[in-house]
Amino acid sequence: MPPRGHFHMLFEYAPISLWEDDYSGIKSSFDSLRAQGVTDLAAYLDAHPEQIEACMRLIRVVDVNQQTLQMFGAKSKKDVFSNLDNIFRDEMRRHFRSELLALWNGETTWSGEGINYTLQGQPVSIRLNWRILPGYEETWTCVLVTIEDITSLKHAERRFEALFESAPISLWQEDYSGLKRYFDKLRAQGVTDLKEYIEANPGTVSHCMGLLQVLHVNQKTLELFKASSQEHLLANLGQIFRDDMEDHFVHEMLDLWNGKLSYQQEGINYALDGEPINVLVDVRVMPGHEENFGWVQVALQDITLRKKAENYLRYLGTHDILTGVYNRAYFEEQLLQLAEANQEESIGFIMADLNGLKAVNDRLGHQAGDNFIRRAAEILKAAFTGDEVVARIGGDEFGVLLKKADEEQMLKAIERIRSLMPLNNKYYQGPELSMSLGYAIHQPGESLERTFGRADQNMYKEKDHHYQSTRR
Repeated sequence: MPPRGHFHMLFEYAPISLWEDDYSGIKSSFDSLRAQGVTDLAAYLDAHPEQIEACMRLIRVVDVNQQTLQMFGAKSKKDVFSNLDNIFRDEMRRHFRSELLALWNGETTWSGEGINYTLQGQPVSIRLNWRILPGYEETWTCVLVTIEDITSLKHAERRFEALFESAPISLWQEDYSGLKRYFDKLRAQGVTDLKEYIEANPGTVSHCMGLLQVLHVNQKTLELFKASSQEHLLANLGQIFRDDMEDHFVHEMLDLWNGKLSYQQEGINYALDGEPINVLVDVRVMPGHEENFGWVQVALQDITLRKKAENYLRYLGTHDILTGVYNRAYFEEQLLQLAEANQEESIGFIMADLNGLKAVNDRLGHQAGDNFIRRAAEILKAAFTGDEVVARIGGDEFGVLLKKADEEQMLKAIERIRSLMPLNNKYYQGPELSMSLGYAIHQPGESLERTFGRADQNMYKEKDHHYQSTRR
């Protein structure tokens, strides 16, 4: 067995702050309180907060090691002993309360974090552990205390918290461990195909969404969703994640089930005032939590402006800017898709050509001519409010594609257009608007281009008749 001096050397030069304390004074105080009938120390301390300070003064420091002197900027052990009030102050009283409760409840060990102070007044973030050594459980005369300087760690944590809080995108810290346990339960039951299981059990997705726990969100999240506080946000998650959110979450679940620990998807969330927000969602299980999903970071990037720009560019690519109806490129794309699909239902075409546009341009100018074209488009848009494709094919020519049509439907559509023209002329001042119309229905064995051509020919026949009547 090593000599006693060997153990003293280990204590004296250990690379962590060590204290040998005597808590027997606290033990005597507790015995006195119990004799007075005190059974609930927490309630007693609430009523007598000065007791915490009194108990701190009952601790007798027997010895400290060299690392303690270095940590607290002391020249000697005597410096430490005579300045305990300067080392243990302020926040230490709050932490010491939990230590007292542990002692009262018969615990022989305790661990916690707090702040001590050097003799020069500098705060030191610490992790403190104490243990009543074996053989002293009845007297508490020998308690070993370790104090670890975690100031650098706390600085790093605060820096991380600042980065999290001030990030320019919405960040969520979440706990998916409930979902992981649910997955483990399903696997234990023999489930191997989660997608198949979800299809057979429709309530699974909503149940799994309820297993997620939001731990913390940053300031940008509150701003994005117009929440006054984190509590306000968490109390209204159902308003934020709704509609097609379950469809997106299914893909996330399947990725996690299959071992993919990161996921990215576009979707729509809602601010608490009901405003839709297009978001790019990035979900990833953080390193070290792959086995339990205990820490998952979710980043939501607001892409509403980008989606609006994309939608506008898509609109420009498929619509005629002057009239707002589809353009020729989109009309021809629809024809190509129908031809490739070999659709068997009857497809119909209506061609409409604006009469007298050249005369309006020559007599009143191109601005009046543009307005004339817009009026024609208004009539066609009012006549077709379903899934028909109304497009401006040329300068004064429009085409309508009906994916399901018969002779009766086509005649009714032509009549709707004709009945709307007089109403339009009553509403607008200026030249009277009229259109020449022609239609055709796709026949078996006929190409769509041929059907479209027949509708165009029928329109021109009516246009010839119109000009002949005008000349007469």
